[in-house]
Amino acid sequence: MKRLMTGLYAPLFWGGFIAGGLWLAELSTLWLLPLFLAALAVSFAAEWAMPYEAFCNLPAGDRRRDICHALVNEALSALGLLALPGLVTLLAIEGVWPRGWPLWLQLGMAIFIADAGISLMHYASHRVSWLWRLHAVHHSVERLYGFNGLMKHPLHQLLEASAGLLPLLVLGIPSPVAALLAFAIAIQLLLQHSNVDMRLGFLRWIFAWAPLHRFHHMKYGRAGDVNFGLFFTVWDWLSGTGFYTEDYRIGQGDLGIGNRPDFPRDYVGQLFYPFAAVRLSREPHVPDALRR
Repeated sequence: MKRLMTGLYAPLFWGGFIAGGLWLAELSTLWLLPLFLAALAVSFAAEWAMPYEAFCNLPAGDRRRDICHALVNEALSALGLLALPGLVTLLAIEGVWPRGWPLWLQLGMAIFIADAGISLMHYASHRVSWLWRLHAVHHSVERLYGFNGLMKHPLHQLLEASAGLLPLLVLGIPSPVAALLAFAIAIQLLLQHSNVDMRLGFLRWIFAWAPLHRFHHMKYGRAGDVNFGLFFTVWDWLSGTGFYTEDYRIGQGDLGIGNRPDFPRDYVGQLFYPFAAVRLSREPHVPDALRR
C-alpha cells in the first residue's frame, strides 16, 4: 500500500489541488487561499507519514525564518495580483489573449509560458554573480520540506515573477487566470521541495518534482547546476541540464551552499546577505556517484 501511495502521491496532489482551484475559481478566486492552506496541511501530513528523510521533518531553528519568507513573498504576490488590471491596461496587446478558451486551457497556456520565463531566470541566477547572491538565500536551506519552496529573497522573487509574468501581461492575461497561475506555482513549489518519498516513474521526464529537484539543492558547487525547471523538465532535458540517478540518495549533509557553511540563518541576516562582503570557503568534494 505504501509503495502504491509513493507512486500516486505527486500526481494526485498536483492534479487534485489544481483541479480544485479551477472549480473554485469559477465561484471566486478568494477560495484559492483556503484551498492552498488545505494543500499545506496535506503536504505536512504526507511528509510525516511517508518521509524521504526523517531529519527533514525536524525544525533546525528555521521555522520562524521560513514563515517570515513565506508571508513576505506571498504578500508580494497578492500585491502583484491587485496591480494586475492596471499593468494589463498599460502593456497588453489588445485582443491577443484567448479569452474564449476554457479556463483550464487558459491556465495551461499561462503555466507553460511562465515556466519558460521563470526557468530561464533561474538558470541565469546560477550564472550571473549578482543574481546568484540573491538566489543563494533559497539555496542556503540544509533540509528540504514543502514550505521552504517559498523561502526566497524578496528581490529575487520579484525578478523571477517578472520573468514569468511579463510575457503574459503583454498577451493580456485576465486576473482570474493570473490568480490561478499564482496558486498553481504555490502548489508546484510544495511538491518540488517536499520531503515525501515519491516514485515518479516516467513522470520524471515531464514534471520537476522533488526527486529531481533535490539534486539541484546539493551543496557540491556546479554539481547542483541541474534541474532548473519550475513546472516541467523539458527545458532541462533539451539543454542538457537534466539529471537524475537512483544510485545516490540525498541525505543529511548534502544540502546547502558548500562554500558558505556560515551562511546567515536568520531572516534579517538573509535579507542583507546579498549586499555584504563575503569570504568563500573551499568547495566540498563531489561524491563519485554524482560525477557526470
